[in-house]
Amino acid sequence: MTDRSLWSYKDIAAHIRVQPDTVRSYRKHGLLPPPDHVEAGRPYWYADTVRAWVASRPGTRRRTGRRPDPET
Repeated sequence: MTDRSLWSYKDIAAHIRVQPDTVRSYRKHGLLPPPDHVEAGRPYWYADTVRAWVASRPGTRRRTGRRPDPET
């Protein structure tokens, strides 16, 4: 099932837990994929585009919510 809902800078920022200005900076530096849609000069991305981008980012790893055991 595809998610074609459109996300703004604010939505992307909430998804990756950063400030919207950080996402704007990612775009400025070519680190964000091109927008899927532009309306009134504002860029928007499909949720699936953002999720694929997040999954492909270097250093991205799943968070388990657990801290590693210092004994291991």
